[in-house]
Amino acid sequence: MSGGIGATACDISLPREEEVDYKEEEDKPAKTFNKSTPQNKVGFLSFTQLNSLAVVIILSASGMVSPEDFAFVFFSLFYMYFISKVAFPTLNPSKDPQVFNPQSKLLQLYALTGATIGLFTPIAYILEGVFEGDKEGIKAATPHVFLLASQVFMEGVATSQKFSAPIRALVPAFYNARRIFTIVDWVRSEVYKMNQEHSGSAWRVTVGRALAVTNMAFWSFNLFGFMLPLYIPKVLKAYYTQNNDKEQ
Repeated sequence: MSGGIGATACDISLPREEEVDYKEEEDKPAKTFNKSTPQNKVGFLSFTQLNSLAVVIILSASGMVSPEDFAFVFFSLFYMYFISKVAFPTLNPSKDPQVFNPQSKLLQLYALTGATIGLFTPIAYILEGVFEGDKEGIKAATPHVFLLASQVFMEGVATSQKFSAPIRALVPAFYNARRIFTIVDWVRSEVYKMNQEHSGSAWRVTVGRALAVTNMAFWSFNLFGFMLPLYIPKVLKAYYTQNNDKEQ
């Protein structure tokens, strides 16, 4: 899960044609090694995507995912292809600009924090709720986990299918915006479920409230403090700069 922090670093100056030819000859042994070395992919799906898809399928089978959330996921898939044709076509995958260094330790830590808060911990919370009989807590947390797992899968699709950088930034942005509403419902459910039947123990209510509020704070910051004011503008600027260079 990137949360919008993908392979998007600074502008890259391209080498001359002779240097490209030399680099291709120099890289041939490495390419041969890569073909013989197992990668963490099955077809065009990475193991991260497969794990996310498994979470999506399991939660879908539980019957706790609303038709609206299903519709949103299918709409996002079609809309991603539609807008890539009419607004943000792929210019040149080999020259795709990067606005952030994907090797940055800070960004990797930020992405790991988002995965822990938004995916791993809520999944553990849901699984523990199955044993404790906290039906309300499971029902409230499921939409957020379903949409976040779907987001991770769609981010992988956008990357593997070589969509342009604005499309890859758009996917986490509109999924993040949609999940804010599900987290609000989650917080409301946790606040008012103490005296309800099938609400779990008192310590679980406290943990559920803390987890819901933490997700609300983190993903609100991710959307309004990082993606909208910083990440997406940089991606669009790099994309249109590349587009202008292509037209000249």
